[in-house]
Amino acid sequence: MLSLDKKEPKTALKRFFGGVTGNDIFRLIVALYLVVLLKPGQFIMEIVPSGSEHGIGGGHFLEEDITESEDGIMLLPVSLEPIVSELESLSKYRLLFYDSHIVQSGENISGLAANFGLNQDTIISVNKITSSRLLQAGRVIRVPNQDGIFHTVRNGDTLEALAERYSVDQETIKIANELFSDNIVVGSDLFITGARLSREALQEINGDLFIWPVNGAVTSSFGWRRNPFNRNQRQFHNGIDIRGSTGTAVRAAMAGRVTAAGWDTVFGNYIIINHHSGYRTLYGHLDRIRTRTGAFVAQGERIGDVGNTGQSTGSHLHFSVFRNGVAINPRPLMR
Repeated sequence: MLSLDKKEPKTALKRFFGGVTGNDIFRLIVALYLVVLLKPGQFIMEIVPSGSEHGIGGGHFLEEDITESEDGIMLLPVSLEPIVSELESLSKYRLLFYDSHIVQSGENISGLAANFGLNQDTIISVNKITSSRLLQAGRVIRVPNQDGIFHTVRNGDTLEALAERYSVDQETIKIANELFSDNIVVGSDLFITGARLSREALQEINGDLFIWPVNGAVTSSFGWRRNPFNRNQRQFHNGIDIRGSTGTAVRAAMAGRVTAAGWDTVFGNYIIINHHSGYRTLYGHLDRIRTRTGAFVAQGERIGDVGNTGQSTGSHLHFSVFRNGVAINPRPLMR
């Protein structure tokens, strides 16, 4: 039985604990805490008795590998996989947060994306940018803490379908948007972590969807103008006129299928090409047509020659772009 010296309690305790100091006890407590926190199973090593090497006795058993040193107790983890997996899960599922940034003179989408470590798609979608060329200094933009794009929920959309469409986990969508169920509201914007814009959408926004069908100056812009054959009348010009010498090659502004090629009293020799995403282009006043209806043409392929046919005041190309049947200004979409 332990007997303490009443006159010298500190000396008796020191003698009982073998000279262990307060710092040693603190280290021991910390070490035991870490064992509980990190799970003892992570510090298990496999021991193979020497006899088993010769086919006698032996077998496998497990033993805790705890090494003592003069400075305290050191724990030697066999594998860090559980810790790494936990860190990966924390980085994968994140709430959506924003910082703000005031666009400075000379800054553009690609530069901002590089500075903030994000995709261009993310900056464009989060800030609802329809034309990167129109980004102006002084505009305040939102900078999210993760890559992704917004999706406006439509009739029939489900969380499961959206996750499959964008190849992401449903849980990432729910956590980023703080959803507490699988129900989503039509018309609401959901942030889809890691998703990208389509190549066509990005080209449209960056203004490089079409190439110039002819290299030349624009002699008449898109929109209202005076009728060149009657200066007292105004008319809507549904395309742009590009100056060019007769016989100059006219090339397809984007790949597509020729849906019409023939003669019109206004446009003279003309070609119409259907493209993806509801786009259609028209090439008018051609001197010669070098394709046929139904043919598939590649971007940049020669389809005709500049001319002066139909209602024309000189050799040039009339070029129109339609989106879902509505004429739009081609200039913002051209490289």
